[in-house]
Amino acid sequence: METKTFIVPHDFTAVADNALNHAIATAKPLDAQIYVVHVVQKEKNINEAEAKLKEILATKDSSVKLIPSVRVGNIFDDIGDFAAEHHAELIFMGTHGATGWQHVTGSNALKIVTNSDVPFIIVQEKGIKPNGYDDIVVPLDLNKETKQKLAIVANLATYFNSKVHVITPNETDEFLRKKVQANILFANRFFSERGIQVTTTLAPKSNFEKEVLKHAVTLEADLIAIMNLNRNNLLGAIGTNSEQYIISNEAQIPTLIMNPIDSPYGGSVMFGGG
Repeated sequence: METKTFIVPHDFTAVADNALNHAIATAKPLDAQIYVVHVVQKEKNINEAEAKLKEILATKDSSVKLIPSVRVGNIFDDIGDFAAEHHAELIFMGTHGATGWQHVTGSNALKIVTNSDVPFIIVQEKGIKPNGYDDIVVPLDLNKETKQKLAIVANLATYFNSKVHVITPNETDEFLRKKVQANILFANRFFSERGIQVTTTLAPKSNFEKEVLKHAVTLEADLIAIMNLNRNNLLGAIGTNSEQYIISNEAQIPTLIMNPIDSPYGGSVMFGGG
């Protein structure tokens, strides 16, 4: 069986180290390997960066294979390219406040995600629980692309024995309300068939992203899964500012974010199928 590969961009900050801890916890039950990547702007900085990476990796769990890699370039372009070269299935990335390595803030994190076909888990300073992601919140709107998240969420939920919490905007229009109900039925069936516990909630449509976060906080959720619809200029319930709001959320709940891809439900994206 082919080894699964994760990637962690590391800029020697605490938040990047936290992203690495999240990746290690996820990699362990899957026997996945992790490339830890640092991007420098000049070749003369390579040796120093390699030594620093080696030092950091020496302090981590030795049962997970960690591979250091230093590249010359720009974080915005290089992570997506690196992920494609190494057939990565997931990228774990730390996001900072207003300052940080090449300013990887919420909006810049979105730019990096847009340059990659690989899903990201974006983390702040909140650590991962020893048993991983127990509760995953999945906002589901009426864009067909958002259903693609379900396969990735289902795979994560299977490995961590997580509960999945679907939240949908409450439509007032009768036709849209029927579509919402159909989506809820679809999600319920999708997760139930895979033996995953699922709850569904309707939330007010206005300020939907705030309702999503409120729901996640109430549940003490460990992950929120969203789709980056801005890539194709499709604005659903989660629009550009909403994506930034969720990624940089004050509760510091990590965000799983992916771009729409050309496949029915994203079954081929991660962990070898849904």
